[in-house]
Amino acid sequence: MAGGPLDGVRVVDLTTVVVGPICTRTLADQGADVIKVESPGGDLLRTMAHGSRNVGMSGKFINFNRNKRSICLDLKQTDGMEAMHRLLERADVFVSNVRPAALERAGLDPASLGDRYPRLIHCAIVAFGRGGRYYNRPAYDPIVQSLSGVASTLERATGEPRFVPMVMTDHVTGLIAAQCIGFALYRREKTGRGEAIEVPMLENMASFVASEHLGAATFEPAEGPTGDGRLLSPHYRPLPTRDGYITVGPNTNAQAFAFFEAIGRPELRDDPRFDSAAARTANAAAYFEVRASGLLQRTTAEWLEIFERLDVPAAPYNRIEDLFTDPHLADVGFFATWEHPSEGTIWRTRVANTFSAGMREAHGHAPRLGEHGREILAELGFADGDVEAMIGAGAVRVP
Repeated sequence: MAGGPLDGVRVVDLTTVVVGPICTRTLADQGADVIKVESPGGDLLRTMAHGSRNVGMSGKFINFNRNKRSICLDLKQTDGMEAMHRLLERADVFVSNVRPAALERAGLDPASLGDRYPRLIHCAIVAFGRGGRYYNRPAYDPIVQSLSGVASTLERATGEPRFVPMVMTDHVTGLIAAQCIGFALYRREKTGRGEAIEVPMLENMASFVASEHLGAATFEPAEGPTGDGRLLSPHYRPLPTRDGYITVGPNTNAQAFAFFEAIGRPELRDDPRFDSAAARTANAAAYFEVRASGLLQRTTAEWLEIFERLDVPAAPYNRIEDLFTDPHLADVGFFATWEHPSEGTIWRTRVANTFSAGMREAHGHAPRLGEHGREILAELGFADGDVEAMIGAGAVRVP
């Protein structure tokens, strides 16, 4: 497990489903020793997603929990909580996505832990930030998509309120949380002290939407309505060709003028609606109509050859299953098969980002519930007899 920029960092992971596990997977991929603490029922994602070969090992759980170790503790029992505190005593980072009130009842909130573990970095991923009326309410990705305006952007574009068909707010917030933890680790190197981080899903996604779509309403008084007309256009999508679909992105003058030449409309470079980036933005609907109609003339393969020669950004339209055969992803070895000790052969993705000073040298499988309980308790100094007693009493669960 050695190697990577976070080699030597220990993370106690009290998270479930997606937003927290994405954060801690990011840390684990970069070399951190992530110990996933699960309740006797296990992470909900073990069973709520499709694709399980064995109960408790869904495809999504496997993808979001690689490179981690699992210990199953009943934190309502004294022995379970003692093991939790031994973990925190030896940890650099504690990540949770438990509702704040429940964390406080367990005595695992930053106020309760700060003095006891002064070097600990406590990252609480929450649905809604402290001080607002939604604080302590439950939420999942669609709740945040609805509140933050993400769903409304699809209504503006398609006429119907819809969710992005991925748990996008979980992914974005989880990655932001991992980033914040990196910032805090850097500050601890200078100060020697840990700190508490709160990462709210709603506020982060509202910032995401506002940054893209506040637009002319940025100014007071507003100079126009909210929304980026290019992104909200019904033609902002993969466009039909003679035999399929293609995506194009001619944004600079050189790219746009080359595109006009390619579709047989060179006169459009002198059209005041399209002769500059500002003009094409102001007339986005008309510009996108030109693009859509022009692309019907040829096949996708023909366009890709033409646009590559003209240096116009373009790409084929990949369906999910096409990712396995995308030539670039094949070149970089993005997908590989992996032998999981309980699930057999699985597909996994490589870590996308690289570090010239070194990467994690070995990779671990997504763990079965409580798979590493005995070895973790031994590392924490529990005697073999005590471990067996804890297992017998149900304070610790092992496979």
